[in-house]
Parts: sequence; structure tokens; C-alpha cells
Amino acid sequence: MNATDAQHKIQELSAELNRHNYNYYALDTPTISDFEFDKLLEELIALEKQFPEFLSPDSPSQRVGGQVTKTFNTVRHQYPMLSLSNSYSVEDMIDFDRKVREGLGHTTDGQQIEYVCELKFDGLSISLIYEEGKLVQAITRGDGVQGDEVTTNAKTIKSVPLKLHGNFPSRFEIRGEVYMPRPVFDAINREREEIGETPMANPRNAASGTMKMQDSAQVARRKLDCFLYNVLGENLPFKTHFESIQAAKSWGFRVSEEARLCTGIDEVLAFIEHWDKKRFDLPYDTDGIVIKVNDIRLQKNLGFTAKSPRWAIAYKFKAEQVSTELQSISYQVGRTGAITPVANLKPVPLGGTTVKRASLHNADIIEKLDVRIGDQVFVEKGGEIIPKIIGVDMAQRKADSVKTEYIHNCPECGTALERNPGEANHFCPNENACPPQVIGRIEHFVSRRAMNIDSLGGETIVQLFNAGLIHNIADLYDLKKEQLLPLERMAEKSAQNLIAGIDASRQVPFERVLYAIGIRHVGETTAKKIAKKVKSLDVLLNATKEELLAIDEVGEIIAVSLHHYFSNPQNKAIINRLVAAGLQFSVSEEQQQSTSDKLKDLTIVISGVFALHSRDQYKEMIELNGGKNSGSISKKTSFVLAGDNMGPEKLKKAESLGVKIISEDDFLKMLN
Repeated sequence: MNATDAQHKIQELSAELNRHNYNYYALDTPTISDFEFDKLLEELIALEKQFPEFLSPDSPSQRVGGQVTKTFNTVRHQYPMLSLSNSYSVEDMIDFDRKVREGLGHTTDGQQIEYVCELKFDGLSISLIYEEGKLVQAITRGDGVQGDEVTTNAKTIKSVPLKLHGNFPSRFEIRGEVYMPRPVFDAINREREEIGETPMANPRNAASGTMKMQDSAQVARRKLDCFLYNVLGENLPFKTHFESIQAAKSWGFRVSEEARLCTGIDEVLAFIEHWDKKRFDLPYDTDGIVIKVNDIRLQKNLGFTAKSPRWAIAYKFKAEQVSTELQSISYQVGRTGAITPVANLKPVPLGGTTVKRASLHNADIIEKLDVRIGDQVFVEKGGEIIPKIIGVDMAQRKADSVKTEYIHNCPECGTALERNPGEANHFCPNENACPPQVIGRIEHFVSRRAMNIDSLGGETIVQLFNAGLIHNIADLYDLKKEQLLPLERMAEKSAQNLIAGIDASRQVPFERVLYAIGIRHVGETTAKKIAKKVKSLDVLLNATKEELLAIDEVGEIIAVSLHHYFSNPQNKAIINRLVAAGLQFSVSEEQQQSTSDKLKDLTIVISGVFALHSRDQYKEMIELNGGKNSGSISKKTSFVLAGDNMGPEKLKKAESLGVKIISEDDFLKMLN
């Protein structure tokens, strides 16, 4: 065969194999046997070996793997991969529906929302990016902001199309779940047991571990599968989520045939009830149902919280429960000094894993459950992830059992524990010398949402602490490369990157620095609110309790915590060193230019569905221009920013109180 004939034959075989893959995975209507398919693939591989100049990156032969990936590059997601809020009861779902309707101005039961219900697959979240119909990149979820590029391994999954059919966007992203089918998982475990290897714990962990294997040929042999369920991109032509997944199916993606359109919460609950019983008949694991508002415009108007979309929720099926022996109780110290009691259990299988430990949360839970060492306790996984003790089998309690007495001193430094009124946890007040607290504070300080010093990981922090090089967050800015080089596993390049990462963090804005220093009860959102209000550390240090309480998100507990932190001489000394190191302790001029006082002292309520911006964007505009958002109308309301379908109850109340109602056009004119 000459080169021209070979090229034509390779193109012909590739097209035929792609068509068969589409029929099998997207349409679920195979037209040839597996044996016939494998013969065609063998012919293609043989030709590509003989004429390698015609081997294409999207050839069906790439599914057999063979490439070795030494390291997996970290890639930032264009669109953050947020997690979903979880629900565990019918009441939670009814409350979710109520919040959605209220958020859209649908305050009566007659105005029902259209939802899409999908099975929640128990595997590894994946993001696939396509350009001109070809797979160019596959990225794991990671921490939601960035993940690992696993493109080579993703190509071995036969339900992930390498080349698309039909009328698809020139560039888009599609997300889904990589999973290991139960029959495949069981077969691999039987084989592992036969050769004396430890069986894999569960299909979810197996899928996750497989996608990080270095040899793609090994990945191909694991026979992973993938369902896709979320299309993302610029200027997509879809009005509804259901329309988008049907389009994805026509392009060649495998989408779940179990997804259903439901009108109103009653149909959603019926879908949940059906699959709570039928899920055990599926050839893959599912731990719940994902419910999404179908209309994409309504999704945009509902917006997001800091962690999850307001227009979607995951209903988690009731967790599996087992009984085992409580062998001992240990106590962990967190970065804020909070003490967490941990139950050490006789190992027991639960939800596909072997459980050895479970959280006991705090002294009140121990008292309420009356758990004692030697008890037979009932354990379940909260959301089928974190094990927890939910009760004691009193019928099996031993006659000589001794009531559990909560510890009085820190298990790490021996300091007497304290417990503030109204708080659930005991805590160690030795915040600047208790080792787990010091290390935990530094780990928090360098974390991604704080100072983002990604060259400084947990193991390195412990190493620096044990070497006596750092005792607090300010010590980081005194480190020299020469001090790092003698440390184990610290080469010239690593030391240089660490110092460079610390130096770059000096440019992190004030609100993140305020979050990073680790004041008790001051989270990311609260730090942002405080920074916008006070503008600088000097103002914050001189603020009275009343002035602090006037800041949105700051209540009595946070105000007291701020005062306690900044009145501590050791904390003051650390802050002074951070100021001297050049960290940002005031809002920059550029940030201040994006704000105004045009809405100063105005309290504004948002209601309805908007066309030009989302509700979250309008809330941010209000805050940036000095206004205050409120969820309810009262005499103190300055005006209502109303979109389409404003809630009739809010409209009625606004009219009865004489509160002005303005459109989004009028509002934007106010802000120029």
C-alpha cells in the first residue's frame, strides 16, 4: 500500500470507528459487535505504525493509551468548579424551592419552577475543553479554582469523544463525572485478590486514582466511563439547561438518559423517591440527585453564594449505617485552638471504605450521646463522606463502663482549656505557642484564598517550624534562601521559588490579608466587608465596638474577637512586622476609585428577574457605591430595585409603605 492509499484508508477507518463510538455511547444503539470493532481498531493501529506521519491526535487509536505522563500540570479553570449545597430531607427540598421562588419573585405556590433532575454520579469531576470539535484539554476539579490536566488519560475513556458531530460551538467546555462501572470494579478486585494484592476500597476512589496514573495504557485497561451534564461557554445558543444536554448528546457526548424535566417541587420529590429505591439496580454508584433550575436566564438572576449556585442543590440519599466498638477518644487541636474530640473505632466497612475514626464534634455531643469507651456505637457517613457517631447500643453496654470526662488541658501544650459563652467548642488560648495552632495559622495564611503562597505547602511549613526558622506568620518574611538550602528535600530551585512566592504575596490586597491573619470568626466574606468599610488597618485598630457593629456582617461575637485579637501584644507585634514587611494594610487607590458614596446611607431591596445584570452583580454595585442590601421591605427601605415579575407581596408592601420602586435602567442611570 502506498502512502496516498494508506492516508485514505486511515481516514476511512477513523471515521467509521468514530461513528460506531457515537452509536454506542451517545445513542446507545451499537451496530457492530465488540469483536468487529476491535478488528477495525487493530487495522487502524497497524496502518498508523506503518505510516506514522498520518497519526492524528484525535485518532480512535489514542484510546488504547501508551503515553507516560511524568507530572500533571496544574491548570486554572476558566469557570470555577463550585460545589453544590447538600440536602438530606423533604423539608430541605421544599425550603430550596421556596428560596428559589422567592429569589425570583414567585411568592405564591401557583407559580411553579421547572427543574431538571439528574442522578448524582459518585466519581471524579472532570472538565473537557473542545475547540473546533476536537478535545484539546481535560482538567480535574482540584480545589475548584484549579485542577490537574489529565488530557492523555481522558482520551482513553471511550465515552469521551475525541471528535464531535453536528453543529457545535467553536469553543466550549463541558463538565461531567468520570466513574468506574461496578462490574469493572468487581472484576478488578477479584483479579487483585487472586494475585494477593489489596482490593480497591470503592469505585469512586478507584476512578480518581486511575485518572492520576502515569501510564495511559494502564488507564485504558481500567475501562473508565463518563457521563457529561453541564455545557459552558461564551454566547451559547441555549435558553435552558435541558436543551443544552440534549444538544451535547447530538454532538456525541454520553448524557444520562435518566435526567428528567420536572415542573414544581412535587414532581422533583417523586423523582427522588423513585431513585432512592431503584439506584441499587444501576451498574454504577450514585449517592443522590442533583436538582437544577432549568431556565438559564433564571439561573443567572439567582446567582451564586461564595461556595455554590443558588439555582442548584444536591439531595443526598440516606447514609448507610453500621455498628462497631469505640476503642478510645483522642483530641485534635485546630488552627484557631478549637478542640475536636475524635472517636477511634474498631475498623468496620462502611459505604465502600474501612472506617477507623469518626468525629464526636464537642463536649455537648459526647454528653448528649453519652458515649463511653468500650461502647458499641452506630456510625454513618454524613453525606456518605464524613463518618459520624449517631448513637449508642445501650443493650450492649458493659456493666463496668465509665462515663467519658472531657479533657481540661490542651493535649499538645498542656494549657488549661477555655470555653466562651454561647460557643460549642472548648479551645486552647495559647494561640502563639501551641504547635498545632501555630502551624495551622501559617497554613491558613499561605492558602490560596488568603496570601496564595502556593510554593509553601503543609510539609514544608512543618519542616520550617521544626527547624526553628518560623514561629509565626511574620517570620516568613525574614526567611533567606541560605537558611532553606540545608533542609532536607530543599534544592536551589525550590528555595528560590519559595522566597519568590513569599515576596509576591506582598501585593495581595488588604481584604485578603485581613482574612489571612486568622482572626477567630472572621471569614473571607466578613474580611471583605470590613476592609471595604474601614479602608485601612489604622482605622480598624481605632474603631470602637459600636463602629465595628455598624459594619455589615459584624455582630457581637466578631466585634469581641476583633478587639481581643488587636489588643493582644503578641498579635500587635506580628502585625507591626507584617506592615514593615510591606504587606497591604489599606485599600489601594485603584480599588477606591471603583467605589463611590452615591448610595451612602441608602437601604435597598432587590426583587424580580433582571435582564442586564444578575442579582449578585446588582448587590455588589450597591455595596461598592456605599449602599446596603436588605432582604425585606420596611419603613427604613430607601427604594426597591425591581425587575420583571416582582413578588406581589413585596409590591403590595412597598405600595402600602410608600416605598419608591425603580427599574434597573433608572438604577444604572443613578450610577452613571
